[in-house]
Amino acid sequence: MVSALKGLPRLGSACWQPTSRSASEAASANMALKEHGLHLFRSAVGAVLPRPMLKRALGLDTGGCPRLVLCGQPFELRRNLYLVGFGKAVLGMAAAAEDILGDHLVRGVISVPQGIQATLRHAGMREMLLKPQSHIQVMEGARHNLPDRDAMKAARAIQDLAGGLQAEDLLLVLISGNASEPSILWVLPRDPASHPPSLFPVCCIFSPDGT
Repeated sequence: MVSALKGLPRLGSACWQPTSRSASEAASANMALKEHGLHLFRSAVGAVLPRPMLKRALGLDTGGCPRLVLCGQPFELRRNLYLVGFGKAVLGMAAAAEDILGDHLVRGVISVPQGIQATLRHAGMREMLLKPQSHIQVMEGARHNLPDRDAMKAARAIQDLAGGLQAEDLLLVLISGNASEPSILWVLPRDPASHPPSLFPVCCIFSPDGT
């Protein structure tokens, strides 16, 4: 029996052992998988960035009488276009809208989170910022994601702009945020005379994807 076993090949030498080549192949496979995951992530984020989304929904027809084209519907422009907006993604949306509309946009007011302009500058995302000569006023508020007086001032400025428009004017409204909740960037006192510190969100229609 012992002599028979001695005649068998040594199993230890025949078993698979990891080699430097197989380790290198595994590392390459892991790197390829990581790159593929990053590509998917960047593609997903790129699809919902404000600028490409605005370009899909908003256009300017300069043939003959200039017209704003919104989701395929044209609106004649006669120095009568205004813009308001509120939400975390609205700064980038407004920048993209103004790039498209140019001087056809008369004036705008947007309410955005406190510190977002500095954050975008620090991140090098200048395409999300308004140009120095912009016609849009940026008002920051809602520090720590809570309604505050700065957010209230921004909401009042938006209300004043909208309230001063005439029947022939056009108002482009940009909203980003959670469709199931009112925005903390759009708040006004319930009753300024009797409840000065009381703030409440005004009900609005939201789109969760920032369009």
